Amino acid sequence: MIRFFDILFSGIAIIILLPFMIPIMIGLKLTGEHDIFYKQTRIGKGGKPFGVMKFATMLRNSPNMAGGVLTQKDDPRILPMGKFLRKTKINELPQLLNIFIGQMSVIGPRPQAKAHYDLYSDEVKAAVDTVAPGLSGLGSVAFRDEEDMLNAVENRDVFHDTIIAPYKGALEVYFVNHRNLCTYFKLIWLTVLAVLKPSSKSWRKAFKGLPPVPAELEEYI
Repeated sequence: MIRFFDILFSGIAIIILLPFMIPIMIGLKLTGEHDIFYKQTRIGKGGKPFGVMKFATMLRNSPNMAGGVLTQKDDPRILPMGKFLRKTKINELPQLLNIFIGQMSVIGPRPQAKAHYDLYSDEVKAAVDTVAPGLSGLGSVAFRDEEDMLNAVENRDVFHDTIIAPYKGALEVYFVNHRNLCTYFKLIWLTVLAVLKPSSKSWRKAFKGLPPVPAELEEYI
């Protein structure tokens, strides 16, 4: 049933948003390195890599440049339109195609780059590997402002690897264990709410028995 709604929602969204996305595609073609889309290798269902579609917001060789897969404040690798597209999450819209063809779901664990996937424990990997990764999800809503969060700490890499990644993994396991249509639609609503009101912490009250938030994250999420 969830797959039915994935096809329905992604198909409708592609049709409705296409007129809005065309000017973005033209703008990207005329600026930066003239790339419109960027296919980023992420880990999907079954622990298998696949290409996540995004609007191009950074230089082509960004993962191999200083900063790696984590974006920094005022990152020089970000293209002219990139900051706006990333802040508003518009850069994620091409993933509607990933959803439509079955590589992703509207709601699910966020697909991770292999370096970040490998930070997960075996328990977390075993859970997230059983479902399709999502355009949004519990981990995505909780860490919507992850870039800003990392910009606020002294050692971003250590904070990400030792604080953010373990808790994000715990949230993804919770989602997988409670995955159903009710959770699916609730997280769609929470995603919309997070976009309209980024400071909202409604996700913390929407589900019972969530893993407790680590003290180091309390001021951020």
